[in-house]
This record gives sequence, structure tokens and C-alpha cells, in this order.
Amino acid sequence: MEKRTLSLLKDVLWAVVFAGLFAIILRLGLGLGAATGLNDASPWGLWIAFKLCFVALAGGGFTLAALVYVFKLESYRPVLRRAILLALLGYGSFIFSLLFDLGLPWRIYMPIISWQHHSVMFEIAWCVMLYFSVLIMEFGPVILEHPWFQSPLFQKTARALHLMTPVLIIAGIVLSTLHQSSLGALFLIMPHRVHPLWYSPLIPVLFFTSAIAAGLMALVVDGFLSEKLFGRGLTDDLLARMAKNGGFVLWLYLGIRLVDLTVRGVLPGALDGSWQSLWFGAEILIGGILPAALLLVPEIRSRRAGLLTCSLLAIAGVISQRMSLSMLTMWRPESAPYRPSLFEIVIAFAIPAAAGLIYLLFSQHLKVHEETSFEPAPAPSLKERFDPHTRVYRQPGWQYQLVRRSGIAVLVVALAVAALPSAEAGGKTAPASPVQESRGWDTITIDGDGDGAAVQFPHLEHHEYVRILQLTSPDSVQQKNVDGTQLSRTEVCQTCHHINPPEDEGTACSDCHSDNYVPQSIFNHTMHTAAHGGNASCVECHQGEHRAQTAAACVDCHEDMTSEPGEATFSYLAPGFQDAMHENCRTCHEEQAGFLGKEDLAACSTCHYNLPDDSSLAEAAIWTSDPETDAGE
Repeated sequence: MEKRTLSLLKDVLWAVVFAGLFAIILRLGLGLGAATGLNDASPWGLWIAFKLCFVALAGGGFTLAALVYVFKLESYRPVLRRAILLALLGYGSFIFSLLFDLGLPWRIYMPIISWQHHSVMFEIAWCVMLYFSVLIMEFGPVILEHPWFQSPLFQKTARALHLMTPVLIIAGIVLSTLHQSSLGALFLIMPHRVHPLWYSPLIPVLFFTSAIAAGLMALVVDGFLSEKLFGRGLTDDLLARMAKNGGFVLWLYLGIRLVDLTVRGVLPGALDGSWQSLWFGAEILIGGILPAALLLVPEIRSRRAGLLTCSLLAIAGVISQRMSLSMLTMWRPESAPYRPSLFEIVIAFAIPAAAGLIYLLFSQHLKVHEETSFEPAPAPSLKERFDPHTRVYRQPGWQYQLVRRSGIAVLVVALAVAALPSAEAGGKTAPASPVQESRGWDTITIDGDGDGAAVQFPHLEHHEYVRILQLTSPDSVQQKNVDGTQLSRTEVCQTCHHINPPEDEGTACSDCHSDNYVPQSIFNHTMHTAAHGGNASCVECHQGEHRAQTAAACVDCHEDMTSEPGEATFSYLAPGFQDAMHENCRTCHEEQAGFLGKEDLAACSTCHYNLPDDSSLAEAAIWTSDPETDAGE
């Protein structure tokens, strides 16, 4: 019979997994917006941070393989199988979580057929796929040792994998080294998003060294857990040596990081009193220097409590570094903050919970711990388990386990449904994805004729085809298109401000297209009732009940809202911001690209880019009326 601690641990992990399955169905059925707090301004979040942590804790796989097969340190062999298992589960969790992090998860295979060899992500994808395949083959002989796989075919496969071991080990070390460093290289392209205390040109080296330290410390913690749950621990000497070596690598990681920050003049920022500086100080001191220094003391290494404490602190420091780099301290606009949703958090924890269940299953039924003998006990027959007098099972059989897990599943799913907002539970609408106010939506004040009469115009940085020729007063503006066509003020303004409310000087796109994806109503009910005499005016627009379905169409009263021949009738629903920009702005950019002779005006990167934080309106591209100047620019 299982130990009470192990049984309780399994129940907790199963509960988290069942909750995660519900959240996964919600994410795959309704999309990212229904299950996450991600938005266009903050596309990276909790899932990305967790993936980086999975890979860091999996660093013990290639580290132990190098120690045993390259450096011939046979004393570490008892840890090799569990190190490969942890690496297999870590990288498997990384890959599985991608199915929910990707916007189009069914296209996860694209790096295999679409080679973008200039992309860091392409190299990461191939390293993950290949290393995960290598880990499966490295761990395959352990699975094939089980009594279930005694047929000649499985035994031949096991012998073939044993013969391939040296090649697999070398391939695994190379691929994991490339992948660990490439994950760090991914952040080299975003210095404007990462906080200076975490950004470094040496991030690839920092990721590699921190993975070695975290991997060794994770194996120390695994030794204590295995002893607690299965009675199959590691010797104190082996635990001490792994922790000591992990401490040396941790010193190397800390030294590289602190020296780099000092040389680049960034380290004084750790004393500015901001919450980032306090977090950085705790990460370096408590999660780095403290455990590394304690592990240098022989008295600490000789005590099991000291080894476990130092290992946990070091792991926490590495996890903090990766989560801070990818989520906590990454620059995010104040108007569009990122807060992980409940179901995003549940999925994030459900993936490692599932990995934990697989680890417990393998540890119970496979010879993962090489330092102990392994003889799987024969399963008692159903007759031996069942007591005909009490009509209960003497030992928990699979029927008991099925009923128990089903009860947990029902309870967890019921709680998950209760936590859903009503609209999401019905699957009719997704949570709002509000549009961040445009950073360029400012005004430029121009004194047109020198008499002090100021004219305000929207920021024209991206509308170079509009040439300001003459400014005389706010009511008299003459403009020309680049092809010489005279445009009235109304024609120019309606290019973007095609629906201006009365008395409005200019409406930002986000005022009407206020949600990224879902159409929003722009009908102002209060203004209409006030204009027609208050509540008594209901019959002016509604026939029968006072509902939206009974309201008259806009064009019934506003005849000037009729559409062009062949086009759809005017709708009071403004499409989502993304659809509006792609439908209106993109087509206009494509048309004007020909006039300007600027093909890049029609490129996606014209709008999808990041302005530096210190950009100002003085840098706006306001074109003059001088043809020679225009041609030169």
C-alpha cells in the first residue's frame, strides 16, 4: 500500500491536472483571450516564464551525462538515470506548454517545413525537438527493462539503444548547450523591453551556467524527495559533492553577471530604491551569494538540512532570474498592464503537476534509482484484494483509484465552472481585450500665419502622403495629395476620422474601435434620447418593446449614412481594432506606396514596430511643400 504522504501528493497533483484540463479546453475552444490576461502590448506572460524555468531545472541531464561519459566520473552514475528523467520531463513540459502558448497551436510543426535560419526561434525549435528525441532514446532502455517488455523485439531495441549511448550522450550535450544559450540569445533583441539589471550582452552565457547550477541543485532536492517518498535516497557524500559543484558554478554565474553590470555602469541602479532594485538585491543575495557561500563551509555540507536549504535557495534564485527577465520586470505600458488570469495560472501549474505524476509513476515502476535493487512485486489477483465478508477491497485496486480520481475530477471541474464569468461559461463572448491608446495620438500646434492663431493637427508621423501647404486659420486649411490632387479639409480628415461626433475636433481610432477583436457599438443612446425629448421619444426609434432588436436602422433617419453602391449598409458596430486597421489603414498604405515610391509603406513593419521611450513629437515626419525637398527625402 502507498505511503500516506505519497497518496496525498498524488491527490493534490491530480486535482491540479483536472483543473488544468478544464482550462485547456477553454483556451483551445475560445482562444487566448478567453483564458489568459495576455494582450498585444504584453504578448509574453506566465507560460513563457514557466517554460524557461522547466528548461533550467532540466539542466542536470546534460550535466550528469558529461560528468559520467566525458569526464569519466563514475561516482555520479547512480544519479544519471534520474537526471535524464528530469530532463525528459522538463523538455516535455516545455513542448507541451507551447500548444497553449502559440496563437495557432495546430501549426507547431511549421519550423520543420519552413526554415528561417536567420531566426533565433528557429534554432531553439530544432534544438528542443532534437534534444527531446535524444532524451527519449537515452531513457528508452530504462522503460524496456520492465517485465512488460521482455519480447525479443523490445530486447533487441534495448540493446541497440545501449550501443548508441555514446553517440546519444554527445548529441544531447551539444544540443542542450545550444538550446540553453539560444534561449538567452532570444533576449538580446529586446534591450528596450528588459530591465537594465537583468539585460546583458552575455545572457546566453548566463543561461548556460545557471542551467548547470540549477540542474545540479534540482538533483540534490530530488535525492531528498526520493528518500521521503520511496525510501531510495542518495548517499550523503554524493549529495554533498553535487551541491558543492553546483555552488562553484553558481559563483561563476554570479561573477559573470555582476562584473558585466559593473563594466557597463548599470550596477548602481541596484541602489535606486525601486522595487526592481529590491527584487534584484534579494535575488542576488538570498538566491545567489548566500547559498553559494554556505556551500563552501564543510559543516553546512555535512548536514542534510543545510544541503536542502542551500539547494532550494539556489533554485529559487535561478527561477527568479528567468521569471524576472521574461515577465516581472519587462517593460509594459501602464495603460495595458498584464495580469495572469486564473485559468492561465491553472494551466501553468497543471503542466508541471502532470510531469510530477509521470515522475512518480516511473519512479514506482521502473529502475530509475540505480543504487537500489529493483524487483517489481507481482500484483495480487482481484480475488486476494476483495473481502467477501465486508465486501470491500483489502488493498486499493484500480477500481478504487478510478473512483477516487473521478471524485476529485468532479469536485475540481465544478469549482472551475463556478469560477467562470457567466459569458465565458456560455461560450458566447470572450473577455474584453481593450486597445491601448495610441502613443502617437498627440497634437502638434502650428502657428500658420504668424499672427498667433494656432492650429492643432494629429500626429502625422505615419501619414507622409498628406502635405501641409498653407495654414491660415483653424477653419481654412488647404492640403494636397502627393499626386497634386487638391483635397478639402473634410476629405483629408475623413481618411481616418470618418465618423466624427458633433463638435469633435478629431477622434482617435481607439475611441470607436476600442476592443482589439470584438466589434463595439458606437451608438450614443443618451444623446439621441436627449435630442428627441427624453424618455417620451422612445417611439421615435422603437416599434414595440424598447430593445435593440426593435430599433430603427441608422439610415432611416440619417440619409447621409448610406453606403456606396455595392457596399454594405452602415453599421453602428465598429469592427475590432485589428480588423479596422487591416481593412482601412493597410489598403490606404498600399495605394499611397505607389505615389510615394516607397514600397516599405505597405510593409507590416510600418505599423508593427516599437518606438523608443524617448521619442518626441519634434521627431515627427512633417513634410514641406518644396518638391525638391520632398524628392530628396
